[in-house]
Formats: sequence, structure tokens, C-alpha cells
Amino acid sequence: MKTRDKIIQAALELFNESGEPNVTTNHIAAHLGISPGNLYYHFRNKEEIIHCIFDEYARDLSIRFQPQAEFDATAESLLGYLDAVFMLMWRYRFFYANLPDILSRDEELQRKYLQAQEELHSNIMVLMNSFKDSGLLDLDENELLSLANTLKLVASSWICYQTTQAPGAKITKGVIYQGVLQMLSIVRPLTTNEGKVRVLQLESHYCDQVQRDIS
Repeated sequence: MKTRDKIIQAALELFNESGEPNVTTNHIAAHLGISPGNLYYHFRNKEEIIHCIFDEYARDLSIRFQPQAEFDATAESLLGYLDAVFMLMWRYRFFYANLPDILSRDEELQRKYLQAQEELHSNIMVLMNSFKDSGLLDLDENELLSLANTLKLVASSWICYQTTQAPGAKITKGVIYQGVLQMLSIVRPLTTNEGKVRVLQLESHYCDQVQRDIS
């Protein structure tokens, strides 16, 4: 792996473990056993590193939520989408935890974020309409839009909210699985009878994941 890529991965690891505000470029260099000068050869400052991490996040977001030509709304397919939600929230949890602060410091990053969110919104609406066409949801266009916005809101703010619930709150995989369960609890009352069966299957699966994390 090239030094530049090692720096990005080390920064992501440290940001997730310690919180982005608590990590400096010197911490990243020390973690890798390289000199600060070597790090600055590849990145002028920490903000450049954050931009590169965000670019990875945006690529993952685009790939994992790209609508399929024909969506098969089985429990397995829905599980795949929810696992993608979980993966993004876990892998980039520092970003979700410090989102307002990070974006407020960097206008260009905020522009990138809004662009990624617009693409995500379009893809979620395609997914919602696929659920409707498959008989899992019986909602009109405005209701589908409202549901999509609510799910996006929960996904983007869940980790930040959890960090405020206790001093020094630690974000674990179980906490993020609970976020997925929260999204399912929003969807379940809006589903058809067939859709409710699928959602209950998924809730059972993620409840098991929470228990495994606790134990």
C-alpha cells in the first residue's frame, strides 16, 4: 500500500477511535511511524485528509445505493441494503458523529456532502418506488418522499444523537444496529401485510446482531 493510502486509512482509524477533533497530523504520523514532514509531503493539512476520506465515503455511497434495473424485494435483498447502511455508518462513524462541526469548517466539503446527499436521495426514492411496485408499501408519491426524508434523517443523525446521551458515550456496532432497527420501526407501520412480514424478519435479524454485540 502506498504511503498516501496508509495515511488515509490510519487517519480514518484514529478519527473513529478517538474522535476527529482529538487527532492531529502529528498523531497520524506517529501512529504510522513516519515523520510529520513525510506526511506533509502527501497532505498539506488534516482537512485534505478528511476530503480524501469523504471522497471514499461518497464512492461507497454511490456504489452501494445504486438502484438496480430490476429490484427483487426479497428479505435477502432488503437485508443487503440495510447492511450497506450499517457498513457506511460504522466505517465512517467519526464523520457522522462530528458532521455539523466538520462541515461548518469547510465550505467545499459541505458542497461535496450536499451533492452526495442529492444523489442518495434520488436513489432512495427509486428504492421506495420499487418497494411500492413490489407490494410492500402502499403510499402515494408525497408519502414516499416523506418516508425517504425521514429515513435519511435518522441515518445521518443517529450517531451524533447517541454521542449526546451519556458522557463519553462509545459508538459500538450494537449502537449502529439499533439505528437500523429504528429505521425499520419507522417503516413497519407503513407497510402492507406482506411488507410487515419482511420487516419483522429483518428486525429479528438485527436484534440478534445487537445481542451478539452486547455479549
